[in-house]
Amino acid sequence: MQIEILKSKLHCVKVTEANLNYMGSITIDEDLMDAANLIAGEKVQVVNNNNGERLETYVIKGERGSGCICLNGAAARKAQVGDVLIIISYAVMDFEEAKKFSPAVVFPKDGNVL
Repeated sequence: MQIEILKSKLHCVKVTEANLNYMGSITIDEDLMDAANLIAGEKVQVVNNNNGERLETYVIKGERGSGCICLNGAAARKAQVGDVLIIISYAVMDFEEAKKFSPAVVFPKDGNVL
């Protein structure tokens, strides 16, 4: 049996930019991506703690050390600069493997730094 479980989570990062005139996605500081075990192009769920909005998109690498969390394209309408987000990715794996798996959960400090 295969199940879908939490793989990665960036908990309570702040939106630094919202770029409506971009094709789509979310740009994330590469340091944060590494810490949360995320890769470019990976599907993520984005939950906005300020307004309850939820969306799915994919990750684009942001400048390392910048603290960048930028919603692009239509997603830019779902948050404002300063909103607090939870960014989540999931993985599908065998049930027995999933019982032993430990997700990467990251709690960045102010400024989206580790």
